[in-house]
Amino acid sequence: MFEGACACAQQLPNNGDYDRLAELLNKYKQQKGALIPMLQETQKLFGYLPEPAMEQIARAFAVPLGHIYGVATFYAQFYLEPRGRHVIRVCQGTACHVRGSSKILDRVKQELGINAGETTKDFRYTIEPVACIGACGLAPVMMINENTHGRLTPEMMSKILLKYE
Repeated sequence: MFEGACACAQQLPNNGDYDRLAELLNKYKQQKGALIPMLQETQKLFGYLPEPAMEQIARAFAVPLGHIYGVATFYAQFYLEPRGRHVIRVCQGTACHVRGSSKILDRVKQELGINAGETTKDFRYTIEPVACIGACGLAPVMMINENTHGRLTPEMMSKILLKYE
């Protein structure tokens, strides 16, 4: 039904994004403790943290690239690969697990032709299992972007995913 996984495909940012990155670097490079806000702004700009951008940040902040990677990989909010336009978060918490969330996740993976943690080739979807969504009364639950879908069955997945094409 949907495209398969991207093989670490890099969605190349355009030059205008790098012009904006230069503006951000000028804004943050003299501020003490500004690395995380700089990375947040960079990810907001590109949708993830591309390596060339991290290299520019390392040069501007006069720190090794490894330090930038260390910060980016320590915090779960940062992504080193492009993500889909629609991020599908499937709850794996206790209530959802007991009510069959593994079957929901399996069906989503089957429908999209990708595994958990992967993004479709067309950058439309990313599957992201999460520990808890906080809607246990609706278990099993998944979120697509900011929309919560509850009391799910595997049979509902095709219809729900079609809403996000």
